[in-house]
Amino acid sequence: MNPFTTITHALSDPNRLRLLAACLDQERCVCQLVELIDLSNASISKHLAVLRNAGLLESRKEGRWVHYQTPPTPTPLIGDALTLVRQHALGDEQIQTDIVKLKQIDQIEPFDLARMQREGCCVQTDSVKTTSNTQGATT
Repeated sequence: MNPFTTITHALSDPNRLRLLAACLDQERCVCQLVELIDLSNASISKHLAVLRNAGLLESRKEGRWVHYQTPPTPTPLIGDALTLVRQHALGDEQIQTDIVKLKQIDQIEPFDLARMQREGCCVQTDSVKTTSNTQGATT
């Protein structure tokens, strides 16, 4: 597949757009992304792999934690795709809701968040209650 097709494929899924939007301006741990989107850890990881393979995200491993962020020096094509997401997808109602939820998720240390997810707990925030996925969040 050529780079343009790979990028457009990566951007064609609403959940991948949500994951990418969550990582636009801040590095995110997988446990934070699992908490944000109500999918299994395996599904989140597959979506992140598509985004990473397209060059829209980079990952780094720190012990058992995997963190994702947009590339600091993207190619022109990747830069254009990220600009498109910033200019258009960030106005999406679901992504706006995600931004609010991420502010609450950011208040929880990733270690504690992953522990709560493993134990099947609910994360209680001031205005939003989110049910943690029981699949874990460290891959």
